[in-house]
Amino acid sequence: MPKTITSSATFPASPRTLYRMFLSSKEHGAACGADARIAPRVGGTFSIFGGTLTGRTLLLKPGRMIVQSWHSSSFKPNDPDSVLVLTFSGDAERGTISLVHVNVPDHNAQGVKEGWPSYYWKPWAAYLARPARGTSKRSVGKKRRR
Repeated sequence: MPKTITSSATFPASPRTLYRMFLSSKEHGAACGADARIAPRVGGTFSIFGGTLTGRTLLLKPGRMIVQSWHSSSFKPNDPDSVLVLTFSGDAERGTISLVHVNVPDHNAQGVKEGWPSYYWKPWAAYLARPARGTSKRSVGKKRRR
């Protein structure tokens, strides 16, 4: 019987920043330490962790909610996609991502439950703790001269 996984984490970033990071191939990949290709629009597809996770974005509420279908390479051939609902809350200093991941195949549920903290929450916290997240402070907000 399919399972439902819930989890949440709070980070030193606004909900809007976390939302944008999740939909950005560059930042999502950098935060997870893995390849991410994300088309950040409703109907857009994504591939994360070198294609281990794939899916499609079903609904976007800018800065507040992302709903996606997810399919793991560890799903069995007849397993339907799972559905991930992410909500973003907090203030300008701290944001929380809360998730409900439904229709996770029973044989994959423990891995998904353990995977969110291991592959997302801990690496994202480390990424967000780095000064300027890979950008030099001088270049932030300045236009490049030609």
